[in-house]
Amino acid sequence: MTAIKKPKFHRILLKLSGEALGGEGGMGISAPALQLMAEQIHEVRELGVQVVVVVGGGNIFRGLPGSERGIERATGDYMGMLATVINALALQDALEKIGSPTRVQSAIAMSQVAEPFIRRRAVRHLEKGRVVIFGGGTGNPYFSTDTAAALRANEIGAEVILKATKVDGVYDSDPKKNARAKRFEQITYLDALQRQLKVMDSTAFSLCMDNKMPIIVFDLFKPHNLRRVALGEKVGTLVTG
Repeated sequence: MTAIKKPKFHRILLKLSGEALGGEGGMGISAPALQLMAEQIHEVRELGVQVVVVVGGGNIFRGLPGSERGIERATGDYMGMLATVINALALQDALEKIGSPTRVQSAIAMSQVAEPFIRRRAVRHLEKGRVVIFGGGTGNPYFSTDTAAALRANEIGAEVILKATKVDGVYDSDPKKNARAKRFEQITYLDALQRQLKVMDSTAFSLCMDNKMPIIVFDLFKPHNLRRVALGEKVGTLVTG
């Protein structure tokens, strides 16, 4: 009999960009992209891994480009945070349709559609086997959903942040523009910052660095990649101290 592999991680935080939910075009909500993500999360939950998701809202609205078009920056950021809640509800629906019980917690109070973010309640949901999706960013303008991911990962005691992208790790230059771009298997926070590799924004990065929270950057669009990461296989790039 083949031995069943045990997951390397007990509790993970998955950071999804809004653009990833938008599929190829990166805009709106793509049903196939949503289905793919839900299936990968469900697969990992079935291994017994506790899964927390922080989702972005760039497929619907981004605060910074909005402010460049004349919307006040703080207002634009709040609009972006509301977009993340729309994405969180879409992902919740997709997950529950395939049998993964899910709770959405929002940093902005909206009791009709989501629970407020309460750390102890979120941890209790995880212990009961539910997937917890955090919407609403940090609840504050001027902070990205990357920062929300770093903050929540530390608050709820996740062992790692898994940053889902459309490329298979961190490169020294854009692999879409440079055929000779070199992929890192592992890199330190400091090195990534000095090289300005844009793994996460500097606020999120500082939070991870100060609290020794490892980040794995990987391609979620390859089937079963999330499961492979959870089992401890070498997928993507590990950013660590």
